[in-house]
Amino acid sequence: MSETEKLLEIMAALRNPESGCPWDLEQDFSTIAPYTIEEAYEVADAIERKDLDELKGELGDLLFQVVFHSRMAEEQGAFGFDDVVRGINEKMLRRHPHVFGDEEQRSAGAVAESWEAIKATERAAAGNETDSALDGVAQALPALKRAEKLGKRAARVGFDWPDSEGVRAKIDEELAELSEAGSAAEIEEELGDLLFSVANLARHLGVDPETALKRANSKFEQRFRLLEAEFDATGQATSKASLDELEAAWQRAKQHLSDKS
Repeated sequence: MSETEKLLEIMAALRNPESGCPWDLEQDFSTIAPYTIEEAYEVADAIERKDLDELKGELGDLLFQVVFHSRMAEEQGAFGFDDVVRGINEKMLRRHPHVFGDEEQRSAGAVAESWEAIKATERAAAGNETDSALDGVAQALPALKRAEKLGKRAARVGFDWPDSEGVRAKIDEELAELSEAGSAAEIEEELGDLLFSVANLARHLGVDPETALKRANSKFEQRFRLLEAEFDATGQATSKASLDELEAAWQRAKQHLSDKS
C-alpha cells in the first residue's frame, strides 16, 4: 500500500458514520474551508522562514485538507481524490503545450498570451465566461492580492496608467478625497479607493503588495517588541509612557535593528 493510499484510508476511517471521529463527522465544506486557508498560509510562512523541515509538515497538513474535501465530495457522489488528481494532470498538460504538445507547439515556446487564452477557453467550457477581462479573479482572494490582480487584468485591455507617476497622482487624489469624507461610510469608501490605488502602484513598481505588507507587519512587530522590552527593563509600564517617550524608544528600536542588519 502506498502512503497516499494509506492517507485515503485514514480519511475514510475518520469519516466512517459508525466508528469515525465525531469532530470530523460534523464537518462540511464550509467549516473546513477556513482550515484549508490557514494551512496554505502556514506553508507560505515556512517558506518565508526557509524552514524545510517545517515545510514538509505543513505541506502534509495542506494535502490532508485536499483529501478531506475530496472525501466529503465522494460521500455526496460528486467526485473523489482520483478525480482531483486526474483533473490537475489534464489541466497541466493542456496549459503547457510548449512542453507536452506537438512539435510545432513545443517550438513556439511559452507565451503569456497563449496561457491566458487557454484559461479563457477553460472558463468558457465550464460556463464561467462572461466575456470580461476580469473573469477568473477569485472572490476569495485576500483583498489586497485581489486588487492587484484586478488592476493587472484591466491593464491587459489598456485600462491603465502609462507609468507609475499616474498612479502616484491617483493616490494623492484619493488622499484628498479621504480628507474631505464626512460620514463613516464615505471614509470607508475613500479609504478602500486609496488602498486599491496603492495596490496598483505596487503592480507598476513590480512589488507584490501582499508580501510588502507582510514584511512591514513583521518589521513593526520586531520594533514594537523591542520598545516594550525597553520599558519592561526599567519597570515602567508601556501604557503609562508619554507619546514622546514612546517615540524615542521607537527610534532606538529602529536604530538597533538597523545596526544588526
